[in-house]
Amino acid sequence: MDRAIYDRMAEIDAEHWWFAARRRIVSALIRDQVPLSPHAEILEVGAGTGSNLTMLQGMGHVDAIEPDAKARALASRRAGIHVEGGTLPDRVHLEDRHYDLILLLDVLEHIGDDHGSLRVLRGKLAPGGRMVLTVPASPWMWSAHDVAHHHKRRYTARTLRAAFDAGGLSVRHMSHFNTLLYPLIAAARIAGRLRHREGSDEAMPSPLVNAVLERVFAAERHWVTRGTLPFGVSLLAVVEPAPR
Repeated sequence: MDRAIYDRMAEIDAEHWWFAARRRIVSALIRDQVPLSPHAEILEVGAGTGSNLTMLQGMGHVDAIEPDAKARALASRRAGIHVEGGTLPDRVHLEDRHYDLILLLDVLEHIGDDHGSLRVLRGKLAPGGRMVLTVPASPWMWSAHDVAHHHKRRYTARTLRAAFDAGGLSVRHMSHFNTLLYPLIAAARIAGRLRHREGSDEAMPSPLVNAVLERVFAAERHWVTRGTLPFGVSLLAVVEPAPR
């Protein structure tokens, strides 16, 4: 991503409705779909500025990887851990560590070789380990936001399943999410196209609007952790190694 995107994330990711609600949804998804012992080994790939690390540290021992040096330094300070550098699929050094839970939260869409990267991470799962992912969905929504974030693609349920198949992974659970706000976000993306707007769309709304949007988005955690929603701005999945 552009340097300005990381800087903006660092300013808003603790409070912005999208980041805050996604953390609540992911936390509920892990609780419902990933059995973890108190001593679980957890890896977040693409930790960004570290806004998820404190949440994950309440679930076990956390390692993290982030390719951007400035974001990595901030994430390390926030979490009090050493966040490693590196990029998938070939420039990540995880030594002999294996993990009960690996997370890629809106990361896979940034990687050119998503299939190869999933194969690498499959090999880092401990026996019984699972991977939790979120990705942007609805390819028709491609906009200046995706360009600014250096996305390679937006996924459909079919193309995401194909990536998991190629990576040697089996889907335990998958659903669209960010569904309740889909009409609002779709309208904003269409309007941006018509106005030839450039850049991302992560402006911080007023406190009241931010609180309402977070509450609406986070409410989906009651459905998507076990059930499915047929469409949405994003997709989430829980996967595990497919039988060889």
